[in-house]
Amino acid sequence: MQVTRALPPLLPLCRHLLPARLAGLSLTLLKATALEIAILAGHLVLYPSGITPERRPSPSPSPVPAQSLTDLSDLSDPADLSDPATSALDTEGTAEAVRLPTPDRPPVVLLHGFIDNRSVFVLLRRSLAQHDRQQIESLNYSPLTCDIRAAAELLGRHIEEICERTGHQEVDIVGHSLGGLIARYYVQRLGGDIRVRTLVTLGTPHAGTRVVPLLNAHPIVRQMRPGSGVLEELRQPAPHCRTRFVSFWSDLDQLMDPLETACIEHPDLLVQNVRVTGIGHLALPVHPAVAAGIRQALDTAEETTHDTARTTADTGALTVA
Repeated sequence: MQVTRALPPLLPLCRHLLPARLAGLSLTLLKATALEIAILAGHLVLYPSGITPERRPSPSPSPVPAQSLTDLSDLSDPADLSDPATSALDTEGTAEAVRLPTPDRPPVVLLHGFIDNRSVFVLLRRSLAQHDRQQIESLNYSPLTCDIRAAAELLGRHIEEICERTGHQEVDIVGHSLGGLIARYYVQRLGGDIRVRTLVTLGTPHAGTRVVPLLNAHPIVRQMRPGSGVLEELRQPAPHCRTRFVSFWSDLDQLMDPLETACIEHPDLLVQNVRVTGIGHLALPVHPAVAAGIRQALDTAEETTHDTARTTADTGALTVA
């Protein structure tokens, strides 16, 4: 990035405040920083709305088909309604009538990052819904969560409940930051690949981040550091993992140190790493261009070979600014 000549007096201050990799001040960086501040302000306003768990709509019975009513009207003798065979057929017909139709696309589960909640996905959720994603679930985990493994187990229970309620065998997951790491642990270490078709991560420290050392007092932050026990578990072989991974990482992500830590590097996984140019960490679940990339990732056919995944991982890119 070339330094903006119009702002030379700010360079010493910039080098002092920003990490070394961001010390070269540019117009792109200024725009990304302004966008991050605006998103943070907006998110603080929306944050209280996402504290409570999302309401799950209860299935409403579908009306009995007209043909069924006609068939019942043909029964001239009321005693026929009590016939065991007729009762059994009626019971099965009623059960079929109230069963919700199952769309072809699996539900999408949205999982937020550290000290956050489901409100971060307001815009992404709207984008997915406008493009025929009928079943979208936003899950909250406690900000007091101190263990990625425990959070992954809780996620697994939620997904089992979602599959039972919707009639689907699989879901897609979009995880922002820590949420992506929790979802990956569930998929890779707890057998969640049987339930998760595609896992999309946004600015997730897959190899660990060194940013803000003062936060090491929090146990879950220590688990996101390079070389932690959790990350070492994720480095172990996973030859039978069926989930497809798509990792979006930004070249201006202030919370990823080094930046490439948000890429997934594992020889056994089906992976596509997508570089996003021009926005920061908070903008990843908000920016419309990233939302379009997420929709494309979710719509991609499951038949992806290891060779294709590795080739795409080296070439995927998305410029948003």
